[in-house]
Amino acid sequence: MKLNAIKLGLATAIIFGFTWIICSLFVTMASGRMMQMSGNMAHSNFAGMGWSLHWTGLLVGLVISSFFSGLIVWAIAATYNRLLA
Repeated sequence: MKLNAIKLGLATAIIFGFTWIICSLFVTMASGRMMQMSGNMAHSNFAGMGWSLHWTGLLVGLVISSFFSGLIVWAIAATYNRLLA
């Protein structure tokens, strides 16, 4: 079964965009807990650090993460389709 690489890439970009917005809301509402969770995920201690989240950074990060996640999944699906042939 072949995948529609463009639609899968677009769907991925949309989901990553929503995830970016939700994560940014969590950082805004519970910055201390998010810093601790991020430190735990990276096996580090981020206790002395802080978040700096502005509208510009939120939008730039949203566009970049959505674009590249969609591009990567599109490339994966296109490669998968070629391997099927």
